[in-house]
Amino acid sequence: MFPPVLGSSILARAAKKNLLRARAHDLRDWSRDKHRKVDDRPYGGGPGMVMRAEPFFLAVEQISRQKAVGSRQKAKPWVVLLSPQGEKLTQRKAETLAKKPWLILLCGHYEGVDERVRRKLADEELSIGDYVLTCGELPAMVLIDSVVRLLPGVLGCEQSAAEESFSGNLLEYPHYTRPAEFRGMRVPDVLLSGDAPKVAEWRRLQSLRRTRAQRPDLTR
Repeated sequence: MFPPVLGSSILARAAKKNLLRARAHDLRDWSRDKHRKVDDRPYGGGPGMVMRAEPFFLAVEQISRQKAVGSRQKAKPWVVLLSPQGEKLTQRKAETLAKKPWLILLCGHYEGVDERVRRKLADEELSIGDYVLTCGELPAMVLIDSVVRLLPGVLGCEQSAAEESFSGNLLEYPHYTRPAEFRGMRVPDVLLSGDAPKVAEWRRLQSLRRTRAQRPDLTR
């Protein structure tokens, strides 16, 4: 699932610049079961299967011995468990994660992951929304994309990340491009004026208005 996403657009360019090194690991490589199983029936009964703790612990212990990208010293990875029970991923959280030397992302499946992984192995637990997905790979790719674009040198213009929605707890202002008029809809005159201070003031006001109208929770 990962190669098409990691191999295109901004993520691909980041990898080409050696600003990103992402590798997907098969948890079955750390299974001690002859059939390479990584799940089992839940204690106490109930439907579905639970992912076992042992493969996760063995995988993280081995992978943690590697070095972070661009680091001469071994840096401890920050271990994130993707789960619908976790804290919701936000722009502010992505900014925090972008400052970590490197991340290990644990992707759950089935009914969930053995609680000992959550309690003793993961540094934090994150969710991309209040809904359930088939697996943790999709949330992991969302997290990677949101974090990598914040790394220095990844975006062509560093100001782009600073002005995006949710930066500063505001939604982004409206954008327009050529032509100046389309089907009776005209670009606001202030954007055509060339007056940079007035443009900045207009954009700030539009961000505030849009946030109050569409996401008032962000201004509380």
